[in-house]
Amino acid sequence: MPKMTSSEAFVETLASYGVTDVFGIVGSAYMDSLDIFPAAGIRFIPTVHEQGSAHMADGYARVSGRHGVCIGQNGPGITNFVTAIAAAYWAHSPVVAITPETGSGTIGLGGFQETEQLPIFSKITKYQAHVNGPGRMAELTGRCFDMAMAERGPTQLNIPRDHFYGDVDIDIPEPQIIERGAGGSSALDDAARILAEAEFPVILSGGGVIMDDAVDSCMELAEYLSAPVVNSYLHNDSFPASHKLWCGPLGYQGSKAGMRLISKADVVVALGTRLGPFGTLPQHGMDYWPKDAKIIQIDVDYRKIGLVKKIAVGICGQAGESASAILERLKNREKIACMQNRDEREQEIAQEKQAWEKELNEWTEERDDWSQLVSAEDAIYLHPRQVLRELEKATPSNAAISTDIGNICSVSNSYLRFEKSRSFFAAMSFGNCGYAFPTIMGVKVADPRRAAIAYVGDGAWAMSMGEILTCVRENIPVTPIVFNNRQWGAEKKNQVDFYGRRFEGVNLDNPSWAGIAKAMGAEGIVVDNLDMVGDALREACTAQSEGKTTVVEIMCTRELGDPFRRDALSMPVRHLDKYKAYV
Repeated sequence: MPKMTSSEAFVETLASYGVTDVFGIVGSAYMDSLDIFPAAGIRFIPTVHEQGSAHMADGYARVSGRHGVCIGQNGPGITNFVTAIAAAYWAHSPVVAITPETGSGTIGLGGFQETEQLPIFSKITKYQAHVNGPGRMAELTGRCFDMAMAERGPTQLNIPRDHFYGDVDIDIPEPQIIERGAGGSSALDDAARILAEAEFPVILSGGGVIMDDAVDSCMELAEYLSAPVVNSYLHNDSFPASHKLWCGPLGYQGSKAGMRLISKADVVVALGTRLGPFGTLPQHGMDYWPKDAKIIQIDVDYRKIGLVKKIAVGICGQAGESASAILERLKNREKIACMQNRDEREQEIAQEKQAWEKELNEWTEERDDWSQLVSAEDAIYLHPRQVLRELEKATPSNAAISTDIGNICSVSNSYLRFEKSRSFFAAMSFGNCGYAFPTIMGVKVADPRRAAIAYVGDGAWAMSMGEILTCVRENIPVTPIVFNNRQWGAEKKNQVDFYGRRFEGVNLDNPSWAGIAKAMGAEGIVVDNLDMVGDALREACTAQSEGKTTVVEIMCTRELGDPFRRDALSMPVRHLDKYKAYV
């Protein structure tokens, strides 16, 4: 075994696992390792805030399929990771959070920047390792990287700061490649039998299709059956939008065409999806999930199979392998019921898609009485749906897009279409504000040749805009689109529907976001005319290709789309006299 310091063992293990970029903020706890990052070919990207660095690691991992890595100073630096690691957990991103800790000899004494770091992350990581001595540095570092891939989610590597020092005789581990298969043969047989008897099968293409690079396998199965394909919530890039069988996303502000078609299904193939409860809720006034359909659920995590929806068959396997195995079994069957009505089904798919596109074209403004929300001065600004349509038209074909949480960003689910997987990066079911901007920066670092665009509401933008400095300092050019409607729109909609338009805490008095961007060293464009939207995006993307970050600030009306969940709130009840007016 070669002799080296434990810092060298740590850095050599990072290099063995192909790490070339690490996001974080400099700290004394790991400085001995940081000192030799350059010699190992590792770029350290200093960020403005640790939450931003973990979101960047998330975006990096999701677009590349490789590990995203973040590191920070023990104590407060590490606690700043929490929100972003939780987001990575629900996005199934292989992020490795490296958490240097206070020295092993003083743990529990309440020293400077000390906290118990393992319990904080215990419910939002797939695996945790604590380096209890320098001799285990390489072993446990490697294990965290292996487990992030095997478990499809973030892991935590906790290292007391004194364990970066000392000589060790140690071998550097190499990555473990764990192959998964198609699933159990009897379950695959059952799935093929059920599909062969189906008259209106629908495929729900989920995040597992993206992570397994299985779009082609999904497409082959769909084409054989002439089955409509819908995207699971916030996985709009799990099937090419130009394909005749693509019907759009389910979930909040999704595709009516997809919802109407899946409502008719007698069999649903849930391919690479946990069938998260938020992604199948009623939407557009439609309770569209087919109550009597047989569900074939395919997921690599057996713990998610049958968890949310009652299923007919559960297959623990990789999306692509499973789809191909089912297709081979179907090809060996003499009779496939859905072949008899293939032409009618394809015609119905085309008609539903055409009707939805026509509705979107005509849906130029929201249908609630939004004029009561605004002053005459506000009303001169742009309708969000018109803006989103113009952005859709002007977006480069190979662009990567991230979206934040919020009203306008969520409405964009109706308009975002992709031809290539690993192109759409949303906050998923954790739904935290401040996600989109740093995440698209991580995407840009991993895949610098693509246009990288973030959709952000003005509330979330204020949380994350400090990372403009990182864009400028570290030459990470991206294009944030900031929807300035001067409000926390998603919460304001609840106060409209349930609280008599009594607005508390939702109206925002904003500065010029474009002006702030310029002051921070980036470019800024203010858009207050619909004809400017497409040109502004094209100009910003051209500037991005020249190495410049441009904030496109779009002045929007205060009209609001549907709330996230009408069923999550109730009309207010007041018993005390002084509150009875507030009903």
